[in-house]
Amino acid sequence: MGTFSEAAKNDMLDAITIDKLSLHSADPGVNGTANELSGGDPAYARKAAVYNAASGGERTLQADVVFDVPSGATVAYVVKWQSGSPDIYRGVDSVTNEVYAAQGTYTVKAGVSKLVITD
Repeated sequence: MGTFSEAAKNDMLDAITIDKLSLHSADPGVNGTANELSGGDPAYARKAAVYNAASGGERTLQADVVFDVPSGATVAYVVKWQSGSPDIYRGVDSVTNEVYAAQGTYTVKAGVSKLVITD
């Protein structure tokens, strides 16, 4: 199997539009829509996200993305979306389960959340 140059990886990553994130309590399924959180006060909602231009074969999240999480929810997955009508599923990351006994917030950290192409 071959490999891609760093420049090619950067080009491929920059061609992908990801501008929203969502949180899920379990596997989001093949379309990314299963088990998305809902409810709470303030209410859970998908959040806008901006990724930096690709460098070194990866794109990093530009700023923290903070979600409101309802009481009783578990965060287990973060799904990446391209805005549309409907939004277009682009990928998913599993995260360490975080259980919320009370209303709280979950932060997807800038610089830690990355889009990466590996050989």
